[in-house]
Amino acid sequence: MRLLVLGGTRFLSHAVAAEGVRRGFDVVCAARGESGRVPGGAQLVKVDRDAEDGLDALSGDFDAVVDVARLSYSWVRRAVDTLGGRAGHWTFVSSISAYADHSTVSDELLPPREEDDVQELYGNIKVASENAVLAAIPDAFILRSGLITGPGDGSDRFGYWPARMARGGRVAVPEVDQPMSYVDTRDLAMWIVDAAVNGLKGTFDGNGPAVPLGELLRGIADAVGTEVELVPVPEPVLVEQKIAPWSGPRSLPLWLPEDFRLMGARDAGPALAAGLTPRPLADAVAGALAHERALGLDRERKAGLTPEEETDLLAAL
Repeated sequence: MRLLVLGGTRFLSHAVAAEGVRRGFDVVCAARGESGRVPGGAQLVKVDRDAEDGLDALSGDFDAVVDVARLSYSWVRRAVDTLGGRAGHWTFVSSISAYADHSTVSDELLPPREEDDVQELYGNIKVASENAVLAAIPDAFILRSGLITGPGDGSDRFGYWPARMARGGRVAVPEVDQPMSYVDTRDLAMWIVDAAVNGLKGTFDGNGPAVPLGELLRGIADAVGTEVELVPVPEPVLVEQKIAPWSGPRSLPLWLPEDFRLMGARDAGPALAAGLTPRPLADAVAGALAHERALGLDRERKAGLTPEEETDLLAAL
């Protein structure tokens, strides 16, 4: 199989390319080549997706194309215009952020916006990108990913928890009634490559089964294996102490605000039936913790509490 990965140098696209190489495929990665290296055994073709002719360096036909374009409608449109007629199978990685209402488990989508690089319109851009793909390739595989974890994760969200549990001691956790799900990047990559091999088509949410957040955090602590005491902090105390949900400075990751409380509750059943196979939590935690250790457990983070902030929060109880 000749597999084209639009990307291939970071996180999910790198994992997809690595999985293709592992299976002995002819893997071509199309990227600038500035944000990382492609996996050993893959070929890098340097492209500039900001240019109208930026994909012209790609020659020949491909049995499958995987596009993980994050925040650019133009990238997606140009890709299907340039390569759609030369691809046997097409995967576009979208996001559950495409859904309009995360306070319920609704299938209503946001209005499409044909924009580039506007973070506030992330979900809208994903919807417009999905539309562009399906207009050109009706049999495409659209994967609306949930929270992706594992080696290469740069968000610090899931990874904060294994890193924090590894330090041991009293751990502040949000006391909220909220489900949460995740998917390891390696499992998602395996499913994407399987989809290419098997010709999977249709739109799926790409996440594992949802569990109560408290149960997930307890499972992470057990998987890490250090001696910890999980200290539930009521939501009013978190708000009073100006702790942010989800991500960013002075935050508790995976805690979702009220308007997004069911974002992690999307039904994993269709994806599981279509071949997504989540690894055990212990394996996902081990991969995330190894990545955290490689980055440095004491580094400045994009999400989570510093030890000092956590001490102050626990004192406020």
